[in-house]
Amino acid sequence: MSFRFGRLPIVLAVVAAVALTGCASIFHKKKKTDLSYQERPVDLLYATGADALDRGSWGMAVLYFKEVERQHPYSEWARRAILMQAYAHYEANQYTEAVGDADRFVSLYPGNASAVYAYYIKSVCYFEQILDVGRDQASTQQALAALNEVIKRYPTTEYAADARVKLDMVNDQLAGKELAIGRWYERNNQPFAAMGRFKTVVDTYQTTAQTPEALYRLVEVDLQLGLIGEAQKNAAVLGKNFPGDPWYVDAYKLMTAKGFKPAVEPKAKKSLLEKWRIG
Repeated sequence: MSFRFGRLPIVLAVVAAVALTGCASIFHKKKKTDLSYQERPVDLLYATGADALDRGSWGMAVLYFKEVERQHPYSEWARRAILMQAYAHYEANQYTEAVGDADRFVSLYPGNASAVYAYYIKSVCYFEQILDVGRDQASTQQALAALNEVIKRYPTTEYAADARVKLDMVNDQLAGKELAIGRWYERNNQPFAAMGRFKTVVDTYQTTAQTPEALYRLVEVDLQLGLIGEAQKNAAVLGKNFPGDPWYVDAYKLMTAKGFKPAVEPKAKKSLLEKWRIG
């Protein structure tokens, strides 16, 4: 499972030269992929790469943008070409290469206005490599760090706004991983290890969708260990914050069956149809 959501936007300032694409079509008709020693005007090389992007020819686009850098290394076009390579590599699902391009841009032009896009594309590359909770979460941790970097450096930009949305999903993923491990420990009669994982969800990822189940699992483990006070405390927290959640309904039933009825009654959630019912 990955979190890929459509095409990554290209910064308008970076593609200002795409208007030259019409000129590039003449050059493209030569259909040569080996550009060695083919010295061409920089605007024509760049526009041909942009034309390849428009046609979804990611490898060809990278080839031309690399030539922009090689033939005109100190030009404004070369700076733009690095980000365009990152975008082409991203679209080709070549995430390692895209991250490398983004890092190279930041290293060469740390104060440039387009650096935000380099940080953003790097974060999205990691984000889209996130796997299900049963797999290694290295990309999840990388996505977490990269998304936070975008938010920290450029808090008022549209990129930071999108990064915050993705960050919520990343935290939910990490919480789900902790919950899955905790459930495994609980099934294998290791309640203390399970408790640690469930507490991590509640303490570190308390705003995620995994929190209600984590609190319920803590009630289960507490009762198993005879920690009645802790079970009552966790059930109360669950009931106060999620009174209509199915996990609290289950916790209420469990505590009641054990003779420790929680103070908060579960609140049944109305369906959308019931909410709009007249009379």
